[in-house]
Amino acid sequence: MTPTVLQRLVLVCALVLPLSLLAQTGTVRGFVYDESTGEPSIFTPVSLWGTTNHGAQTDVNGYFSISKVPPGHYTLRIVYLGFDTLQKELDIKANQIITDQLYLKKGSIQMDVVEVTAEQQKAKENVRVGITKLTPKQIERLPAVGGQADLAQYMQVVPGVVFTGDQGGQLYIRGGSPVQNKVLMDGMVLYNPFHSIGLFSVFDNDIIRNADILTGAFNAEYGGRISSVMDITTRDGNKTRLGGKVSASTFAAKALLEGPLKKQTAPGKGSSSFLLNFKHSYLDQSSKSLYTYADSNGIPFAFTDLYGKVSLNAANGSKVNFFGFNFSDAARYRGVSDLSWNNWGAGTNFVLVPSGSAVLIEGVFALSNYDVELLEGNLPPRSSAISNFNAGLNFKYFLGKNEIRYGIDVTGVNTDLSYFNSLGYELQLQKVSTELAGYLNYKLRAGDWVFDPGIRFQYYATLAVMSPEPRFGFKWNITDRFRFKGAAGMYTQNLIATNNDRDVVNLFYGFITAPDDLPKTMTLANGEVRDIQDPLQRANHVVGGFEFDLNSKTSINLEGYLKDFDQVTNLNREKLYNDTPEFINKPDELKKDFIVESGKAYGADMLVKYEDKGLYLWMVYSLNFVDRFDGKRTYNPIWDRRHNINLVASYSFGKHDSWKVNARWNYGSGFPFTQNQGFYERLPFTGGIGSDINSANGDLAVIYGPLNGGRLTDYHRLDLGVNKTWKLDEHQVLEADLSVTNAYDRQNIFYRDRITGTEVYQLPVLPSLGVTYTF
Repeated sequence: MTPTVLQRLVLVCALVLPLSLLAQTGTVRGFVYDESTGEPSIFTPVSLWGTTNHGAQTDVNGYFSISKVPPGHYTLRIVYLGFDTLQKELDIKANQIITDQLYLKKGSIQMDVVEVTAEQQKAKENVRVGITKLTPKQIERLPAVGGQADLAQYMQVVPGVVFTGDQGGQLYIRGGSPVQNKVLMDGMVLYNPFHSIGLFSVFDNDIIRNADILTGAFNAEYGGRISSVMDITTRDGNKTRLGGKVSASTFAAKALLEGPLKKQTAPGKGSSSFLLNFKHSYLDQSSKSLYTYADSNGIPFAFTDLYGKVSLNAANGSKVNFFGFNFSDAARYRGVSDLSWNNWGAGTNFVLVPSGSAVLIEGVFALSNYDVELLEGNLPPRSSAISNFNAGLNFKYFLGKNEIRYGIDVTGVNTDLSYFNSLGYELQLQKVSTELAGYLNYKLRAGDWVFDPGIRFQYYATLAVMSPEPRFGFKWNITDRFRFKGAAGMYTQNLIATNNDRDVVNLFYGFITAPDDLPKTMTLANGEVRDIQDPLQRANHVVGGFEFDLNSKTSINLEGYLKDFDQVTNLNREKLYNDTPEFINKPDELKKDFIVESGKAYGADMLVKYEDKGLYLWMVYSLNFVDRFDGKRTYNPIWDRRHNINLVASYSFGKHDSWKVNARWNYGSGFPFTQNQGFYERLPFTGGIGSDINSANGDLAVIYGPLNGGRLTDYHRLDLGVNKTWKLDEHQVLEADLSVTNAYDRQNIFYRDRITGTEVYQLPVLPSLGVTYTF
């Protein structure tokens, strides 16, 4: 696409549609910031005082837009918890667009009632099906395992999320596998956001501004995955002063430095800032002295994360960010396997506020690379590399309470895989794919109803396949406290993971895009044989439920869901022959590298939440059913956990809430696994048909039982934490954090050695202490 064509496309998207919707009214828009740091104030209510229909809430960039305002004199008002009330007089004229930057000052008066009202208003105005929004303050409500709060720890209590354990843990969201979950950081696609010790992610809590977890039926803005989305937005560096944070615990240490490159001389002036964050785990070393009872050789996990960001901010609120990162991980299970991976990337994103148009433009361009290698005993190494670039333009336009969003995405992926299956057959594949997409979403408010229809066109250029994907969501505000909601959509993706369901320790997640060594047909569970038109994986989602505010402090959210995985590509566990002319008469299921399966995930999630000043209670129960049909049998994949319960409590007290205690208990029913049926001697036949079987020494081999026909024992764990804060002056804060993981030392099974039958357990009781100094 030439620059001239691209410029014309952007011009059409940004100007033609909004101009066609102009009326004899005005618009007031702008950004809301925290005056002390210059950081955007997200999800903040902004209103024209005295009106009933003219208000908005800021987004993750602190942006708001109040449109279709009749000409006249108004008072713009912001009332938000922890800040002084802000008021500003405005004169709005017809066809006028007022752009302003507003700065909130820290206040000492707590306004809980206003905060609750704002949250209820947000719930009424948005569909919010299968969505959990997280901020660093919410993440800190959980016990800080290892002395450091982390998104990975909070993700485990999100409704619909199943966590497979402390070691090598993976997150499975409403029946989808990790490769079916799209992870974005500032618009960049990531491929492994969690470290091998399942307690930490690559997203340090100190750099997060907001995290959106979309567990299903997400709207047309997102595509390229068939299960779920994690959309992480990082914050900018401090625009007013140099500051930072250093922290050390028994698990890891980290440091953050931030400040202005060009200081903001006054509110509303341009500025630039930087942010650097470094985190390193030394648990593999410290555990040799502190946790010898867990493993005399040390707990075998280590990781290092480095992230940097530079932000350039214009006077009208437009901004551009440049960011880069390097994340690395190593897990060395002595006698079992050694895994290491590295992920690096760089990119830029921007927010543009055109002076002559009421549209907001956002864009991103990013590059990343992920390499992983697994060494397991005397077996050949498995390795995978994936290089990615993605670019996108998104446009947002407000029509009173209604909102139009539209945009385009481009993604390029290059994968290189070296793998072998459980029978020893090697798989060497290099693949390249390109995806183009465009979407349109329109949120419409009509009385007590909110409608959110959308359409996404996902074009897989390498395959020459166009996939139209309609999406729809709605909410019915039956009363001020009771709301019914639902959403549905069609989804596709072209990326698969290469892991083996029978691995003793299932750590290796390689990637391959656009696989073509597929059977020509697939058999459904009802016996129907269907032609495979293309290698895309496909799923259809339906989600429905209700929200009920029992009172101003207690709310219930209940959702039922169905994900129909119509076509899912998986590694062929039973490949015996090469797909060559000499084996032309062998069935596809014995010679193809991949098989195509179908299946369903369905269940329900209930969340009960109570908040009253310093007390926070959270209860989540999930009922899940996941099945797959591989053409011969129906089986439950290894993440099919029937019951999952999370109980969370957090209480802040003392002067300025300087003390905080919290607890989290998790219960999960047992995961499926494939049992042993017996053993036999596997002869190598090194001499071909002339081998002497009487003198040859064979290897001990396993006869497997029905695929995932057994269940592991139940999992449960209690974590406790206490935090004390000392405020030394306006900017200096000292914190001490004491936590206990697995407080009653439950022996949760990690894996069972197939040959010896020895059971290895997840992490035992682990007390930890952390100290943090903020300046």
